[in-house]
Amino acid sequence: MTRAIAQGTFDILHPGHVHYLEDAASYGDELHVIIARRGNVTHKEKPILADRQRRDMVAALDVVDEAHLGDREDIFVPIERIDPDYVVLGHDQHHDESSIQAALEDRGIDCEVRRASAREKRYDDELLSTGRIIDRILDERGD
Repeated sequence: MTRAIAQGTFDILHPGHVHYLEDAASYGDELHVIIARRGNVTHKEKPILADRQRRDMVAALDVVDEAHLGDREDIFVPIERIDPDYVVLGHDQHHDESSIQAALEDRGIDCEVRRASAREKRYDDELLSTGRIIDRILDERGD
């Protein structure tokens, strides 16, 4: 059984997330998704939705075999537990593949790191970014 892992914040699900997860799923027989905990998100704004709510939404997608909350202290703990063959990064995630690969090897995790492809817009006003969705909400519904 070949296992792939995708990971991310997944705040306000959108078609870009679905594309990423479908791409990640193509690397294995099982797709496990690790949902970043709010306290661990330091590279961008904190998620709006609660950790468990984001996990439950991702788990409801047909392409996902299992969704896990990330560890509060060590992002590699769930990866060790799942023992994947592939860790698939999102096309726009800030992680460097070679740094992640080295960190996995240092921990004795034998898997390959890949980067998912980007999804092109299918129509002009399609939003493929949580930040852009929030911006549009504020523009159209804000005070």
